[in-house]
Amino acid sequence: MTLTEGQRVKLVADTRLTDWVATTAQDPSDPVAVAGSLSMAAGTEGAVVRVVEHDEQSQEAREYDRLRSLLESFGRDMPLESKRQLEEKVAGLEPAWIAYQEQRNRVTVRVRFDNGFILDDARDDLFTPA
Repeated sequence: MTLTEGQRVKLVADTRLTDWVATTAQDPSDPVAVAGSLSMAAGTEGAVVRVVEHDEQSQEAREYDRLRSLLESFGRDMPLESKRQLEEKVAGLEPAWIAYQEQRNRVTVRVRFDNGFILDDARDDLFTPA
């Protein structure tokens, strides 16, 4: 499912959020770490504020794409030995390309809930259209 900015959404499942906050006690030289958690119920509604698509293509996958394009465009006009070497390089990089193709581009969202809370960098599959 593709989420868009401004779209109304709701949480698919109960979601527990935890974090550590560093504060200072009465004595500024005595820092205190406080842990806290917040649970948000499934069905909590809000609006998508931001959508970020993360493309995590490796250097090897980019190189495969570049060399494959080169081979497809100019392979028929290349000297046989050069073409064979290029085909070997492409074949060696193919596992990285396959791994990249199999992984889903990660999408994260920022959602402002109706209760005022903001959840940032959350996976898009935590939400469904409201």
